[in-house]
Amino acid sequence: MEQRRKLEFGPRVRELACRLVGWGSETGTPGEAEFGAKLAGLLREMPYFRTHPDQVRLVDSHGDPMTQSVIALVRGQGARALALAGHYDVVSIDNYRELAPLAFKPDELLAALIADLESRPLNTTEQRALEDLRSGEFLPGRGLLDMKSGIAAGIAVLEAFAAQPDRLGNLILIATPDEERGSRGMRSLRDALPTFANEFGLDIQAGINLDATSDQGDGEEGRAIYRGTIGKALPFALVIGHSSHASYPFEGVSAQLIASEITRAVEANPELCDTAGGEISPPPICLEAKDLRGGYEVTTPERVWLGFNWLSHHWAATDLLGLFEQVVRTAAAEAIETFNRRARTYGTMLGTKQTAAAPDVAVISAAELRDRVQYVGGTEAITRLNEVGRKWRNADDPLAQTRAVVSAMVTEAGLIGPAVVYGLSSLVYPSTHFSRLSGHPEFAAAIEAARLTQEERGHPAIKYREFFTGISDMSFFGHRPLDTDRALIAGNTPARELIDDVRTDALSFPVVNIGPWGREFHQRLERVHAPYAFEDLPRFLRQIVSRFLG
Repeated sequence: MEQRRKLEFGPRVRELACRLVGWGSETGTPGEAEFGAKLAGLLREMPYFRTHPDQVRLVDSHGDPMTQSVIALVRGQGARALALAGHYDVVSIDNYRELAPLAFKPDELLAALIADLESRPLNTTEQRALEDLRSGEFLPGRGLLDMKSGIAAGIAVLEAFAAQPDRLGNLILIATPDEERGSRGMRSLRDALPTFANEFGLDIQAGINLDATSDQGDGEEGRAIYRGTIGKALPFALVIGHSSHASYPFEGVSAQLIASEITRAVEANPELCDTAGGEISPPPICLEAKDLRGGYEVTTPERVWLGFNWLSHHWAATDLLGLFEQVVRTAAAEAIETFNRRARTYGTMLGTKQTAAAPDVAVISAAELRDRVQYVGGTEAITRLNEVGRKWRNADDPLAQTRAVVSAMVTEAGLIGPAVVYGLSSLVYPSTHFSRLSGHPEFAAAIEAARLTQEERGHPAIKYREFFTGISDMSFFGHRPLDTDRALIAGNTPARELIDDVRTDALSFPVVNIGPWGREFHQRLERVHAPYAFEDLPRFLRQIVSRFLG
């Protein structure tokens, strides 16, 4: 009996995972655009979908050629539904270097990587990888860990559910593109889901995201149920000073000093960490700091740009923006005080009075600046501003995109320093948590019962963790932000393409993340722990489905 359970899913999930990996789908490539139709074709090979082909749907997402999400529904009795979701795009294979032709061929890549690692001296990380690959418990391949093994597990569970007579409830499998750049696949799917649910009379009450996690140990941390996911915002500060000749520094106001003080106040500051559920988010860090001059001059720069990555567990982006504004205001005031004090000291050294003290720094939100553009330049200025936005619409760099728009706003508004404009320079990924939604006790009970069953049958323990630490589609799957947050975020995101335009009827339901684990995803030695991904994970998911829907 135990042997039968061990072989319940493994060979089938491995076969599916390798087949999915074989369809290369790097983000932004034709392979990504072709993947949706291929997956739909695979699903229609299942006996259930041969007789219900209309229950496999393709949903347009974005791009040219168009990328598509896949929705597959297996129906049972009643309206209650559970959704399983994963992304199928993968990062570039460039870091495989000479082995790039094998990146989508797991078994061939396994042999090639072992041969490569055995042929030369290794660092500690490579030695660990060699031991893993020799063990037979890990399988490499681009996207096998992140996250086609998760989708394969979902397909196998969907097949098992479809084979069950007298099914109760409904099971949905969702596969989306573009998680790696802007979650455009999940966001467009989210907008299509209410219509799909209404068409089939479904009440989607819960979801499971199937994304992968990393574990450098024995899997204890990787075998996990994540109750929530971390949030991400990229607040920016464009500092505007007064230029001065290098020989007369106090005739201007140093944008560099103001920017430096802001960076010092924010960079890796533990006081700016968010805490929730007993876990602490990483502190914010500066991703970009640069002056905006086009070349060499013997003058101080007028404008300096800062972009920060800020992760959160509980705070909304509106909370972060308010806190960022306070920090910027305090830091700018301290910078001016320092600058004026140094001017006085320098004047004393020379025995002459320096120029007038630098004035206070105006701290202005992006929303306020746009209003100023409208006031100063009217509709013609807004038209010019929108044209700048259109030029940068397809940019892959949100910081550069935002920087271009904000710089144009400052020019159109005629804003003179010292001043700091602040706002948001990327798509906001909201933090989510199971506990923030009411009406989920049955889902929680089903997960816990399935978890205990796994342990009672001698399978590896699965633990609860509060927040999935990677940026993921979980921020948009089953999550509908507050209208007040949406308005403030939209007003302070200068690049309009980076605003998440959520439908008012978007569905809201509790979501957890339960996926495969492995090591070094996105890297050359990306590898999945095969026994868990191919057997334990789908078995656990099947238990949850049975208990929640049954």
